[in-house]
Amino acid sequence: MPMIPQDARTDVVRGILARLGKFSGLSAERLRHTEIGADPILDLPIVGDHARRSGISREEAVLPVLRETARQLPPSDRLIADTTLALGLLRELSPDTVDVDQLYAANLGARREYLAQSWDALHAAIGAPTTTAAPTVKRLRTTAERGALTALAGLLTDPVTTPARPSETPRPALPTGRTVTVIGDAVIDHLYRVDTFPGRNAPVDGSFAGQPGGKGLNRAVAAALLGLDVRLIAAVGDDENGAKILGLLDEFGVGRDLVKVVPAAATLVTAVVMNHSGEVRLIACRDARVQLLDEDFDRPDVRAALAGSDVVVLTFEQPAPIIEGVLAFLRDLPERPQVIVCAAPSIAVPQGLYLYLDVVDYLVGSSVELDALLPEVDTDSPADTARRLRGLGVSVVCAVDNFGCTVYSDHDDIVIDHFPRVLKAAVGAAAAFAAALAHRVARSEDSLTAADFRWATAAMIPTQKLGAVSAGFPDVAEVDRIVQLYAPGAGGTRNTGVTPG
Repeated sequence: MPMIPQDARTDVVRGILARLGKFSGLSAERLRHTEIGADPILDLPIVGDHARRSGISREEAVLPVLRETARQLPPSDRLIADTTLALGLLRELSPDTVDVDQLYAANLGARREYLAQSWDALHAAIGAPTTTAAPTVKRLRTTAERGALTALAGLLTDPVTTPARPSETPRPALPTGRTVTVIGDAVIDHLYRVDTFPGRNAPVDGSFAGQPGGKGLNRAVAAALLGLDVRLIAAVGDDENGAKILGLLDEFGVGRDLVKVVPAAATLVTAVVMNHSGEVRLIACRDARVQLLDEDFDRPDVRAALAGSDVVVLTFEQPAPIIEGVLAFLRDLPERPQVIVCAAPSIAVPQGLYLYLDVVDYLVGSSVELDALLPEVDTDSPADTARRLRGLGVSVVCAVDNFGCTVYSDHDDIVIDHFPRVLKAAVGAAAAFAAALAHRVARSEDSLTAADFRWATAAMIPTQKLGAVSAGFPDVAEVDRIVQLYAPGAGGTRNTGVTPG
């Protein structure tokens, strides 16, 4: 297959999928005994790689690969592909409103009829809005199935997609909760722990450790620990450090199929100097080769992931044109996800972002980071900064400082500053807040309240540990415990709803 053009390979795989979808759908047994020439699918690198890692045959690897890949499709295409091939994605969710026996009936015609009749209910079952009218059985048979299977085949044959290496541990199955896509950096942090920061001609003693980090990676890991389906869009080098990062994502169940591996390049490194109070100084070592490019966001799997997400979390680690392009793409979606933008690290010339701030549902940052978005203005206070940013289009501003948070919105300001502090700062605190906010946004069917922001603020408290950053990220039960321990029935100044515009 490598010598066949991409479009031709996609057509070949799509045609085989369409034939395999007839009758009872896809199965390893059918692949072994079918009269259909399925070799182009069995020979896909992503299938062979999964088979080697899992110690199973290629026939047995096809179904789990198709299931995982189909999850990257937009909701309607995902449902159509799932039903056509009888992949069984909704068996994992077991929603009461769906008759899975009819959805995965032995006859394709019966599956089509149930899909057409239950279009809205099936979208609701996967937590996705219905953006198109229910298709007729004829439309499914003539056009809709072809479109969905073409999109699925495009993901399967995409040469840019980097399958897991045979020597790596297989990534555990992702949870079946709401989906979050994080865009940011994945780097190796060289962590230097010192008693005091070095001064001029005054070296200090310290200890050193190297571990995966980066604002994007940390937010992705923190969100995954809260039970969200998370994928990270980032770039790493094709080296030992890159493999270490991919391994960490596997360990925490973060989808890393959208992480770009740059050949013959070294993974980025950041020097993190931390004192005994948790305060840090950073030195970022950049390499223009190891970053996301405009063309990376033209990939069908990346666009499908963004369009199919409930929440997109974006840091300022990528070049400003990339950030602007992502926000422009999200703005044009018929049903866009909720957007959380983390205003770190500061951008030298942030004015170009002003055109896109109306896409930002939640802008999160320290008071210093938020001020840096208005370099031409001397603001009077954090409230004045938030007011100006909201005037530019941001719906809700969250100023996060010293393990506390102030929320500025159309409603009364919410101040949360009562959780206990044992350190002045913590490397993972901002990531924990953003991940917990994403959790509340993704899970909530209504406006966020002071209780939601209190919960997100509480998620920062366990990060006051001086070990590996990931070791401080809490799960849901730990955040609940912190809230109950320190803030039963207390918290923000108001329990009013906060609705992004």
